[in-house]
Amino acid sequence: MSTTMLLKRGVFVAMAAFRCPPEVLLRSAARSQIICRASMQTSSAVGHHEVAGVQHTHRAAVCNELGKPLTISEVPSAEQLDDGQVRLAVHTCGVNFADILTVAGQYQVKPPLPFIPGNEVAGEVLEVADGVSSVKKGDRVVGCLALGSGFSEQCLAYEDDLYRIPNSMSYEEAAAMPVSYGTAWMGLTRRANTQPGETVLVTAAAGGVGLATVDLASHVLGAKVIGAAGGPEKCKLVTDKGAMAAIDYKVESVRDKTKELTKGRGANVIMDAVGGDIFKDCLRCISWEGRIVIIGFTSGEIPKIPANILLVKNISALGLFWGNYRMHDPPRIRQSVEDCIGFFEEGKIKPHVCATFPLEKVNEAFKLMMSRKSTGKVVITMRK
Repeated sequence: MSTTMLLKRGVFVAMAAFRCPPEVLLRSAARSQIICRASMQTSSAVGHHEVAGVQHTHRAAVCNELGKPLTISEVPSAEQLDDGQVRLAVHTCGVNFADILTVAGQYQVKPPLPFIPGNEVAGEVLEVADGVSSVKKGDRVVGCLALGSGFSEQCLAYEDDLYRIPNSMSYEEAAAMPVSYGTAWMGLTRRANTQPGETVLVTAAAGGVGLATVDLASHVLGAKVIGAAGGPEKCKLVTDKGAMAAIDYKVESVRDKTKELTKGRGANVIMDAVGGDIFKDCLRCISWEGRIVIIGFTSGEIPKIPANILLVKNISALGLFWGNYRMHDPPRIRQSVEDCIGFFEEGKIKPHVCATFPLEKVNEAFKLMMSRKSTGKVVITMRK
């Protein structure tokens, strides 16, 4: 089957997955991308990076037509940096469902054609604008681009969106860090106030945010983690990552199994990215004064919460849109990523990358994501 057909057939899956945490974070950035990318593309087209008559270009995966496979092309490098900008040599870029939706023309924001998708990048600083102080040439960094253009050998980023990474962290691991781990850490701590020894139930536990939640809850917070995932292979991955038990919701009841594992007490904290019937099960296996953090709806169904259940058990239902902290509380979102980078340096956590694809095979990476067979993070590698 052609990539074009898979993109079209994958729209429904991608639209459902669009509501999951790694993509939700990108909405605020995406709203600015039409203007930012348009101006960036215009400057690239007429003002390419040129020294002594030599035109500088780099390879990128370009969307020339919505719903069609990305094309690997040589594109002009931007000539000048604006205030606060940094030029990166991109080594890796994480794949998110928002990228797939944008290329398919199903995203809520449609950048002007042609454009280069990709937001979650890791690489080396090549150049900084005047006034940039937090990073310098040669630094290894990771970040979430407000400008997009991550599926590229080179890109521009803003200083505030970048984080320095240790030499012990590979670029592949770095590309799996900010969105998933930042979301998981914010949900577990600021929203749910998870305490050592509490039981944490994680739905979609084999996904990017799910595995990050399992990792952080078990290895940093000292919680007892139960992961719910689809299929025995994903369940094994969840327990390998640190969960004390896994529930295969293809064949088991999340409600009944959680009660069994907790001897009837239920889970103190639930991180739910699924919604639908799974969310309803979660509400019925939560403990007295339990907290359920809503981080997405991969089922495609946004559930209604019976308020009487909240009242009877003194339950707190909490929402988490991690990306919104970018607008409302930037230091908080920055701290969440920096904390997780610190935990990595201490050897407490390790991001899971299930597959890497060279830039030339970016469309195959999209196919894997749309198949729903991927776990953790899928990463594109740019360097030859």
